Amino acid sequence: QVRMVESGGGSVQTGESLRLSCAPSGAIDIGSTYCMAWYHHGRERVGVAAIDSDRRTYYADSVKGRFTISQSNDKNTLYLQMNNLEPEDTATYYCAADAANRWYTGTYRFWGQGTQVTVSS
Repeated sequence: QVRMVESGGGSVQTGESLRLSCAPSGAIDIGSTYCMAWYHHGRERVGVAAIDSDRRTYYADSVKGRFTISQSNDKNTLYLQMNNLEPEDTATYYCAADAANRWYTGTYRFWGQGTQVTVSS
């Protein structure tokens, strides 16, 4: 079963940066009008950032100006550059992908197993 594979998590201090990466473990069919996103799970699943096939980006209000979502040129790898990290950003971050924009529903077909980000003050 193909899934997304995340990497790049870790433990940092407040104000430091991390870069998360995500790529599928095998071939996935998400077509030409796709969306890829980062979520984190606390008490509920929260969308952090997403990018669609038109390169439109979406961000949670809490990360605007600090996080940047991007893709590799071949569109196979998804990144999340996280700057000026805060303790409130501590969570397990999950990568997701699907053939349609699921930003507002979070119902992506492909998910990863997550990478832990811990920010201490």
